[in-house]
Amino acid sequence: MSLTTPDASHSVQLDIEGMTCASCAGRVEKSLNELPGVTATVNYATEQATVWAEAPDLDSLVAQVEKSGYRARSTSEATGPRPDRVAQLRRRVVISAVFTVPVVVLSMVPPFQFPGWQWVVAVLALPVAFWGAWPFHRSAWVNAKHRAATMDTLVSIGVLAAMGWSFYALFFGGAGAIGMTMQMHLFSPPGEVGNEVYFEVAAAVTTFILLGRFLETRAKRDAGAALQALLSAGAHEARILREVPGPDGPIALEQVIPIDQLSVGTLCVVRPGDRIPTDGIVREGQSAVDRSLVTGESVPVEVNPGDSVIGGTINAHGRLVIEATRVGADTHLARMATIVERAQNGKARAQRLADAISSVFVPIVIVLALLTLAGWLIWGPSAEWAFRAAVATLIIACPCALGLATPTALLAGTGRGAELGILLSGPEALEQSRHVDTVVMDKTGTLTTGEMSVVRTEIADVAEDEFWQVLLGVEAASSHPIADAVRSAHPEITPAVVSDSVAHAGFGVSATHAGKAVMAGKRAWLQAEGVEIPKGLSAVVDQDESSGFTGVWLAVEGVAWGAVFLSDAAKPAARATVDALRQQGNDVVLLTGDSAGAAHRVAGELGIDTVIAEVTPEGKVEAVQNLQAAGHRVAMVGDGINDAPALATANVGIALGSGTDQAMSAGDITITRGDIEQVPIALLLARKTLNTIRGNLFWAFAYNVIALPLAMAGLLNPLIAGAAMAFSSVFVVSNSLRLRGFRATTSGTSRAQIQRD
Repeated sequence: MSLTTPDASHSVQLDIEGMTCASCAGRVEKSLNELPGVTATVNYATEQATVWAEAPDLDSLVAQVEKSGYRARSTSEATGPRPDRVAQLRRRVVISAVFTVPVVVLSMVPPFQFPGWQWVVAVLALPVAFWGAWPFHRSAWVNAKHRAATMDTLVSIGVLAAMGWSFYALFFGGAGAIGMTMQMHLFSPPGEVGNEVYFEVAAAVTTFILLGRFLETRAKRDAGAALQALLSAGAHEARILREVPGPDGPIALEQVIPIDQLSVGTLCVVRPGDRIPTDGIVREGQSAVDRSLVTGESVPVEVNPGDSVIGGTINAHGRLVIEATRVGADTHLARMATIVERAQNGKARAQRLADAISSVFVPIVIVLALLTLAGWLIWGPSAEWAFRAAVATLIIACPCALGLATPTALLAGTGRGAELGILLSGPEALEQSRHVDTVVMDKTGTLTTGEMSVVRTEIADVAEDEFWQVLLGVEAASSHPIADAVRSAHPEITPAVVSDSVAHAGFGVSATHAGKAVMAGKRAWLQAEGVEIPKGLSAVVDQDESSGFTGVWLAVEGVAWGAVFLSDAAKPAARATVDALRQQGNDVVLLTGDSAGAAHRVAGELGIDTVIAEVTPEGKVEAVQNLQAAGHRVAMVGDGINDAPALATANVGIALGSGTDQAMSAGDITITRGDIEQVPIALLLARKTLNTIRGNLFWAFAYNVIALPLAMAGLLNPLIAGAAMAFSSVFVVSNSLRLRGFRATTSGTSRAQIQRD
C-alpha cells in the first residue's frame, strides 16, 4: 500500500562527505533530526541526506552536519566536481600495499628474516600505519571530539595498539635483539605466543581494510550507475523556434537555449540523432524515437503529428517540431529519477533495526576488547596473548556490513528496475510484495487494449463483400468511436455510395443506397423500426451479445443482412501474464466497472476464475478491502483515475505507465512503458531485491556472532581478523550487485523466471 511520505516540494538533498561507516550515517541522521521541524534520512551507500522541512534552511542544515563532524553541501550546488573517492582510495591502497608486502613477507617467513629484519619492518610499517591509515585516525579523532565512536575508531585503536606494542617490544621487551626470529601464528592455542612484534598486523590490517573500502566504494558507484544514467539522460540544451520580424512578415528562426529556460508551449526543433529536450507533442514531422533508456523498449517507436514524446529519448531520423507540454521537474524522466532516488534512500524495517544496533555496536566492541584484555591478563598465559586477543576483537567487528545491507541492494535493484522500465517506490513496496498472494487486475486498458475492434461477423444470405461495402458506406459519415472501429476493420474495401445519411444519436445511422433504405446500428432500434431478423441469425447473435460484445446491425429494405461484433480486445500478452502470476503462486481476480458479460468474456479468454464486475471506483476499494479482510495480501494492477483509490488501498499498487498520473502516483510499483507482461517480472524483481536485503543482513549479523567469540577467545590472529572484516563488507556489496544481472523472460508455459547474465 502506498505510504504517506513528506512533501517532496519541501525537501532538499545534501551530499555528505567524510562518512566512513553506517555509524557515521546514523550520527548525521540523528543530528539533523534534532533540528526543529526537520525529518531527515541519511543513506550511507549514496552518501546523501534527504531532509524534509516546511521551509528548509540550507545554511542551518549544513552547519548542523558540520557540527556533527562531517561536511555537507546541497546536491544542486555547482561548486565543482566531487572528489573521485575511488581514485583516491586506489592510490592509497597501492602505496600502502607496496610497503605492506615486504613487511608481511619478512614477518611471516622465517627464512627471509635476516639479522635486524625487525628494524627494517618497523621503518616500512610506519608510513602504512600513519599515512595509509590516516583516514581512520582522522575520523576516530573527529568522533572522539564529539564523544562518539565508529568503525574507524576500532580500526584506529587496533592499528595504533599494534604499533605501540611493537615499538615497546623492540625497545624494552627484547624483540629488538639482532638475530631474533618470529613464527607466524594463525590459530594458536594459548601459551604458544612468544616475544613478538605486530608491525605486519598494523600494516596488513590497514591495507586489507583500505582495499575493502576501495572495492566497496567502487561497487556502490556501479550499483548507482542506472540512476546516474537516468539523471544524465536529459538534454542540457533545447533548440527552439522563435518568430522575428522580416521584410515580408514574421520569420521562424532556430535558437539554442539552456534547458532550464524552456517553458510549456514552446516549439522545439529536434534534429535526427538529437535527444528530445522535454515531454511534448509532435506538431510537425515523422520519425522513429528510441525510448530504450526511459521505457526499456528495444525497438524504436514511430511517431507522427499528434503523438506524445518523452524527454530524454532520441530522435532516430527525420526532423521533428515538438510543443513542450512538461518541463523541468514535471517531466517523465525527472519524475522517474525522483521515484528511484527516493526508493534508494528508503530503509526496510530490518535495516532500521540494523541501524539501531550499529549505533551502539562500536562502544560495545570497545568494552568487549577491554574485558578481553583484562581477562587474558588475569588468566591468560602472557601479556602478548592478552594483547593479541584484544586487538583481534577490535578489528574483527564490522558494523559496516550491517549498514550496507539495505542501501546497496536497493541501489542495484531499483537501478536494474529502472533499466527494465520498472520503478520501485521503496523498501515498503518490497516488504509488502513478498507476501502477496492475490493479484487484482483492472480490465479496460490494463488487460485489454482499451480500444474497440471488430472480432466477429455474422452475415445472412448476402455476399460478404457487398455486406461490408454497404456497411462501410453507411458508417462513413459517422464520427462515433464505434463507427471508427468498424471502418478500420477493412480499410481495403471501397465503401458504397450512400445519400440522405442521418445520424440517430444513441441508436445508429440511416441512409439511402441505390434507391434502397439502409440502417446500421443497435438491434433494438432496428427491431423497433420493424426490421425483420432471420431466426438462424438471431439465435447466434443472442449468444454473442449476452457475452458482452457490442453489435452493429445492417438492414436493407427492412431485412437484416447481418451484424458485426466489437469488443475491447485482450492485450496479446495478457494470457501469458495471468499464467505467469499463477505460477508464482498468486490468485488472479478481474475487477472492473464494465458489464458482467464483457468481464466474464475477457476472464474466460484469459483463464481468470474470479470476476467482480459493474463496480464503481469506491466499489473497487471495497472489493480490495474485502479480500484483505479475508486474509489475502493484495496487489492491485490498474491504469486509470478510477483505479487510483484501489491502488492506494492495496498492499502493493502496480500502476501501468501508459495510464494516468493519478494512477502512477498511487502505485508502489510503476511499469513505465505500460506492458502488462512486466507485472510478474516486477513482482519477481521486488521479491529478489528484498531477499537480497534479508540475505545481506543475515550474513552481516552471522559474521559478527561467529567472529567476535573467536577473537575474544584468542583464536584469531589480528591479521586474519582484518582480512575477514574487510571481506564482510565486500561480500555484502558484491551480493547486492548480482541484482544488476537480473533478467526475467517469458518462455515455455509463459512462466516468468529469473536468469542471470
